[in-house]
Amino acid sequence: MDIIFIRELRIETIIGIYDWERNIKQPVVLDLEMATDIRKAAASDHIDDTLNYKAVAKRLISFVEGSNFELVETLSEKITEIILQEFGVVWVRLVLNKAGAVTGAAGVGIIIERGEKPA
Repeated sequence: MDIIFIRELRIETIIGIYDWERNIKQPVVLDLEMATDIRKAAASDHIDDTLNYKAVAKRLISFVEGSNFELVETLSEKITEIILQEFGVVWVRLVLNKAGAVTGAAGVGIIIERGEKPA
């Protein structure tokens, strides 16, 4: 199994359950690991034969910036659905950090894995 990753993708969005959170954008920071087979791309040296991490990042930035969820759980689930359905990834691990959500904490959030993790 091969893993393509994206680290610390910072996106501003409306997220939260409190009234004040519904009126401002807050940062969420994404760390992604996506299982794919890179052998074809390694042999061809062509971007069309691999998971294009720039395309993934652009799609997620567009989606998250336009989203309006109350819970990080919902946002996380939707992000992993996009990756699995639109990019042909068989397994994804997402760490979503809602930085600043708890006073005194460097970050809080959620870690989810979806799909079948190849051996």
